[in-house]
Amino acid sequence: MALENFDAVGLWRLNDLGARIDPTGALYDGSKLDGPIGVRQAVLNHSESFTRNFTQNLLAYGVGRVLDYQDMPTVRAIAREAAASNNRFSAFVLGVVKSAPFQMRMADRTTVGAR
Repeated sequence: MALENFDAVGLWRLNDLGARIDPTGALYDGSKLDGPIGVRQAVLNHSESFTRNFTQNLLAYGVGRVLDYQDMPTVRAIAREAAASNNRFSAFVLGVVKSAPFQMRMADRTTVGAR
């Protein structure tokens, strides 16, 4: 709930339906979260976990399915190549597009021949 102070369009708010918002919490390792500054620090402190999770989610979106253990070498390779490019967003996207799971993806059978 560390970003709960932001509403649906990104405006800062202190209350939600009249109740005061409490943006405090903790991560699995006990690190305190207390708003955007706490989230930023958590991402910096756990950058490897963050980039791996980001890569997994981007690849899952790209291939249109849930990833499994067989996809993890690809996830690690994409994250490693992106790290060599200073973790630029374009490096992650290019890594997904060049990956075997993305390129070997099967077309959805409901749309094949539906023209």
